[in-house]
Amino acid sequence: MQSAKRPKKVGTWQAVGGLVAHFRKKARLTQEQFAALAKVHIDTLRSIEQGRLALQDDRAIQFDELLGTDGVLFALVEKLPMRERMPTFAQGLVDLEQVAVSILSYQTQMIPGLLQTEDYCRASFETRFPRFEDETAEQWVSSRMARQDIWQRKQPPFGHFILEESILRTALGGPDVMRAQIRKLREACDLVHMGIQIMPMGRVPHAGLAGPMILLETPAHEHVVYLEVQRASFLVDDPDEVSVYQLKYGMLRSQALSPEESACVLDRLLGE
Repeated sequence: MQSAKRPKKVGTWQAVGGLVAHFRKKARLTQEQFAALAKVHIDTLRSIEQGRLALQDDRAIQFDELLGTDGVLFALVEKLPMRERMPTFAQGLVDLEQVAVSILSYQTQMIPGLLQTEDYCRASFETRFPRFEDETAEQWVSSRMARQDIWQRKQPPFGHFILEESILRTALGGPDVMRAQIRKLREACDLVHMGIQIMPMGRVPHAGLAGPMILLETPAHEHVVYLEVQRASFLVDDPDEVSVYQLKYGMLRSQALSPEESACVLDRLLGE
């Protein structure tokens, strides 16, 4: 007896895109006509309808108005969880961030996403290679900014960040963008639920030569480590392995400048 084939799984954005295509056809509009009406590139519309590009809130509102769908598209995308708005390789991290009681982060190349200004974030995507389409880059910027809502929770997580000094001396986006970014870091230094330490250039010995890491603690007091390399990411939850990363992070805290010294470095950079 021949077994029945399982139906092909449809992704969230494929379903949303299919709905956009359905309403467009119902309005008797070709893709070219609707793209011109919405003032979007035809390839952008095709990507949305095929589920390769997420439909963001502002675009959903626009499509609803043009197609006369009475807010259906916006109501749908507004209810989607944060993880669905993120690239697949980062979804595990986003899930954990939303519930974490503590987030410890050591970074070597860039300001961590949870502390970025919008302009710094946008500059990071503008310099990415291969380059994003403008529409895709703006979606990632919007998603990354939305992740920072965790700091507005009634009981925000404890956040501790160790940053290589070289990050602060790389004017990503230009001097004005970097100054605003450093100012945001300096303001974070004064928050009771936040800690920032700077690892001075040339510091030896150095426990973080193997690269960046993020340590998260869940409400159930389970500990997980998030590692990211290029477009690959790993979640480590084996207690023995997690313990090694916790020891590494503890050593990094002892090797970095104190929070008070780090705040003074930021003050000096703002004054230069």
